[in-house]
Amino acid sequence: MGEFKEKLVTLYKSRWFVFVGAMWLQSWAGIGYLFGSISPVIKSSLGYNQKQLAMLGVAKDLGDCVGFVTGILCEVLPIWGALLVGACLNLLGYGWVWLIVTGQAPTLPLWAICILIFIGTNGETYFNTVSLVSCVQNFPKSRGPVVGILKGFAGLSGAILTQIYVLIHSPDHASLIFMVAVGPSLVAIGLMFIVRPVGGHKQVRPSDGKSFTLVYGVCLLLAAYMMGVMIVQDLVDLSETVITIFTGILFLILLTPIVIPLSLTFGPVEKPLEEEALLEPQGHSQLDSDEVILSELEDEKPKDMDLLPALERQKRIAHLQSRLLQAAAVGAVRVKRRRGPHRGEDFTLMQALIKADFWLLFLSMVLGSGSGLTVIDNLGQMSQSLGYDNAHIFVSMISIWNFLGRVGGGYISEIVVKDHTYPRPAALAAFQLVMTIGHLFIGMGWPGSMYVGTLLVGLGYGAHWAIVPATASELFGLRNFGALYNFLTLANPVGTLVFSSLIASRIYDREAEKQAHGGGHLNLGSIVSQALNSGEQLKCEGYICFFLTSSIMAGLCIVATALSMFLVFRTRIVYANLYGKSSMRNLL
Repeated sequence: MGEFKEKLVTLYKSRWFVFVGAMWLQSWAGIGYLFGSISPVIKSSLGYNQKQLAMLGVAKDLGDCVGFVTGILCEVLPIWGALLVGACLNLLGYGWVWLIVTGQAPTLPLWAICILIFIGTNGETYFNTVSLVSCVQNFPKSRGPVVGILKGFAGLSGAILTQIYVLIHSPDHASLIFMVAVGPSLVAIGLMFIVRPVGGHKQVRPSDGKSFTLVYGVCLLLAAYMMGVMIVQDLVDLSETVITIFTGILFLILLTPIVIPLSLTFGPVEKPLEEEALLEPQGHSQLDSDEVILSELEDEKPKDMDLLPALERQKRIAHLQSRLLQAAAVGAVRVKRRRGPHRGEDFTLMQALIKADFWLLFLSMVLGSGSGLTVIDNLGQMSQSLGYDNAHIFVSMISIWNFLGRVGGGYISEIVVKDHTYPRPAALAAFQLVMTIGHLFIGMGWPGSMYVGTLLVGLGYGAHWAIVPATASELFGLRNFGALYNFLTLANPVGTLVFSSLIASRIYDREAEKQAHGGGHLNLGSIVSQALNSGEQLKCEGYICFFLTSSIMAGLCIVATALSMFLVFRTRIVYANLYGKSSMRNLL
């Protein structure tokens, strides 16, 4: 009995157990991706037009991406406390919206509804931050795959929650808002003592590579299964029993990764290998000393040393470094202090904000990710304008492709940098071209084009969230990664503010006005006011509703591709030093 209890304690402290718990948490954390499903309910219940609905979408995006307070609280509060705060915010915001939509609470002004949407979605930032911070600390040398997988599950959560909603089979569509308010909050409370840092850099085992392969396999199986189930449910009227079986299989697939920590704990004992943590220690560190010696090394080494064979050059550099270390210990070497970090070293947020590379990455993110999120937010209206009665299928599909884009984007970009020693933003540029084609398909409105368009846009949008964080960590370091990441996430609300509020909603309402009045040229403001006062809703039908918007976004995705390739050109040497086989880092 004592040995079994010890095994349970080991399981509780296992970094893989934490990783699996974080996957489950992220499976419910993508609250914002369901906005395309709940927005038609809010629009019809509260009598909003498309411009007003777009304002709610911007509030949702701001809540989803403004994580500065989250980052501060996650450092001040314990991990479980941060998750509890996130659960309360989620329940308060969307719970109140549900009460208003169902008539159980008095209707509030639009600005107040925006605040509630912001609060509810901001709870998601706590789930994401806790999951990423905990697992990056537990897997310091595998942050690429870890971030991609966790962000992938967050992207897939829209499809998972939709499938659970199909199982409930409630005729009241407002019940989906209730599920968004209650479900993620309960899951976060249930996992708040599991998802946490556990000193995972001391738990490295030879089987970790196989474990990641298993997780990738589960990801692909889950995406393929969800896609098949959604297509079948869209084409065939299934009985409640069959839907229950489908949902049960979904939960079994989600539970499969728990096999990894269980086998590591209760299976044959593997001798752990010590892994050097990539997180910076407090105070003066060995890295500081190494940096100092490297600055002196460049001055002291002979000019012809670089012409020597690799093995001989490595021996001489190692010998010279040893002499410099001894000299520094007795004060014979005067330490040089540089004014600021170079690319590839640790930057503060303020130091990064004055770098052109940071703004190239940010602007590329605004144009690419912002246009993708605009499609996600307007899927309900896009599908309705093209004659589709059920928007849930497209919400689920783009969630699945978003998931695969995040997992695949991280995997492909790793191949680009490690196998080909090429800058990671090159992969980002390729995915932005894919998004360009997706926007064009949606804008043309051909039969079946929504399926192709959501596939391509979903893949491209998801890839941003695997590639951009990894790029930021490589160019600007890990020490202040949280602040850098939270600033980059502002690209989403900035993008949707421009694309959704200023472009898509205005064009949609203008086309709806033309259709409602036989194509006459009337004042848009007066028509909207008359429609609201009479209880009518402006509704646009046909591909023309989003043709111009999609064309504009396609053009701007091409601009994003150019920005990414310019960043590739500027960072070639950085990536050569980081991943090149003949780099100074490998020699030393």
